[in-house]
Amino acid sequence: MSVHKAITEHVNNQNKKINHFLSLDHLREMYINEALTLCKAGKPFTTEKINEVTHQINDLARQGIIPTRKLVTDEMVRGFALKNQ
Repeated sequence: MSVHKAITEHVNNQNKKINHFLSLDHLREMYINEALTLCKAGKPFTTEKINEVTHQINDLARQGIIPTRKLVTDEMVRGFALKNQ
């Protein structure tokens, strides 16, 4: 395999990881906003979907170049909702 082809393949693989991360991060933010909306309305909410996506992001991060994300707790959602009413 030529050096050019190897570099191109490497860059394409990195690009796929970055795009997958961006999709997952967007989904995570959507779930966080959903939990915040429910919390502010005094309705029950869960961080389960948020953290499922967070685990996927962190698994991807172990492969390199992708940042990790922290797991979200119910208390974090409540605190943020109270602070931003």
